[in-house]
Amino acid sequence: MEVEPTTGAPVDAVPSRVPVRQPRWQREAAPSGGWAPIEEVHWDGTPLRDEPRPRPGQPPARRERARPAAPPSPPAGLAVLLTLSLLAAFFAWVSAGPFWLAVGHSTGGTVMITECAGGGLTQRCRGIFSADGDRFQAHGVRVSGVPAGRTDTGSSLRARMTGPDGSTAYADTGVGRHLRWLLGLALVAGCAAGIARWTGATRLADERQRRWAVGLALAGPVLITVGFLAAAW
Repeated sequence: MEVEPTTGAPVDAVPSRVPVRQPRWQREAAPSGGWAPIEEVHWDGTPLRDEPRPRPGQPPARRERARPAAPPSPPAGLAVLLTLSLLAAFFAWVSAGPFWLAVGHSTGGTVMITECAGGGLTQRCRGIFSADGDRFQAHGVRVSGVPAGRTDTGSSLRARMTGPDGSTAYADTGVGRHLRWLLGLALVAGCAAGIARWTGATRLADERQRRWAVGLALAGPVLITVGFLAAAW
């Protein structure tokens, strides 16, 4: 009796054709009714596929192994952390006051311009803010959003402050008063993402360590922002 060398079973007991696992529309369209020689079918029923052969004169494709991303050097990571943390602190500082004004925590009044220098983005103005109802008066406050035609000394315009301890009177109106805090907080979020990326927190191999590292990287700018919001209240 002839024995099949692979299975050790008699040759007559080994089927010559087996069913092929494939979609119904392909099985119905197949001329063999979804059956194929046993040599052309994997053990799980899927058909064998011919591997692409290289063209004449073309070297075989090399399989490149995925190399794990190397974390940055400690000095570079520390430099990125300090730089982006300082930038996040600056953006949080300039956004804290406009944020409270946007949510309604403000005191309206009139500011009288005492001096202005520069123009455009480099314009710097200071003045005396008098709250409505003579609740308080703040001298030498920085005035933000002064129109180009109202920069003369002695000019008065409506403005708002977060309170008597504030250092800036905001004369912005319309969309401009929201752009200050929206852009500032968006830049704080960008700094947080940069800290997580360029300090290597997102490239740790261990998933649990990576989550903790990313969480700490994002928590730093968030805590800085909360601190400046509390100070501007």
